[in-house]
Amino acid sequence: MARIDPDAAINGGPFPLLIDEWQMVAEILGAVKRAVDDDPAPGRFVIAGSTQADLTAAGWPATGRLIRLPMYGFTEGELARQPRADFLDRLVTGDATQFPILHEAPNVRGYITSALRGTFPEAALAGSADFRRRWLASYIDQLVSRDASLVGSVRDPMRLRRYLQALAACTAETTTAKRLIDAAGISQHTADGYDALLEQLMVTDKLPAWSSNRLNRLSRLPKRHLVDPAFAGPLLGIDVRAVMRDADLLGALLESFAVAQLRSQCALLDEPPRLFHLRDANGRREVDVIIEFSDGRVAGIEVKASASPDPDDARHLRWLRDSIGDRFLAGAVLHTGPRSFRLDHKILALPVYSLWN
Repeated sequence: MARIDPDAAINGGPFPLLIDEWQMVAEILGAVKRAVDDDPAPGRFVIAGSTQADLTAAGWPATGRLIRLPMYGFTEGELARQPRADFLDRLVTGDATQFPILHEAPNVRGYITSALRGTFPEAALAGSADFRRRWLASYIDQLVSRDASLVGSVRDPMRLRRYLQALAACTAETTTAKRLIDAAGISQHTADGYDALLEQLMVTDKLPAWSSNRLNRLSRLPKRHLVDPAFAGPLLGIDVRAVMRDADLLGALLESFAVAQLRSQCALLDEPPRLFHLRDANGRREVDVIIEFSDGRVAGIEVKASASPDPDDARHLRWLRDSIGDRFLAGAVLHTGPRSFRLDHKILALPVYSLWN
């Protein structure tokens, strides 16, 4: 019906009307445009589709008539069926008592298990760990062998897989392009194309480097993250036990896991803050996540694979606080222990679960 008469297909409602996989009949957007022009009342249509659609569908006739919202995987709060989190609102109060204790809180192994479980419904809700591993592996196989070829000029899926493996091994790092290129055995031009493609498909994401005119000699390299840290499992051939034996990988996956929770929360806010990272040129000072609000003030987040953070773990946040003055709203050291407490002025130690509890 959508192909024969798209206007008739949508005009009968009921409203709000969900149009899923719109790219299968791209003409449906023209019908939505006409319907919205006739009746501009908001909230009548919810249009969902594959991330490939922006790359493959011809044109976007509903420009100016839609509000776009990126749809990420499940957050931990959604999986626990908890109300929408207000982590950032509570953080800027500077009051540790704003963060309730979670009974039966996860430990570091529990967080890594969640990170490797995945955020896609099929994986996150699977009752079998074996099925989950197979599903994630199949997703990666299809991504590099079919999906990427459909929407980009990918001639050799194996080279794309090698590049994606290099990115997975460097998640939560400010890695140079040369290191990734050498690891994958590809050219700079090919790597640039792969980067753009993987970001458009919401497989990888870059946190830009944050800067301030009060700070000098800051690195300009972005920090790369897997949007879903569970992709590291099939790409690197690892499980929870392997991660627990590798301190560097453990810290990186924990950080990407925390960033995934923040990314989803920020996307839902009326004035979404922007996420950055901060690192000075010689690597002596760095802050894992800088959250910049619309008024220019910032909060800083450090992620530590430690159950008992101490004031030294907040030293980079103190440096940032003292460097930018009033622009600094709050800082948090996210850790794998169960308690929330104050580390310093405007700086709290918070369990990772505070992101969603």
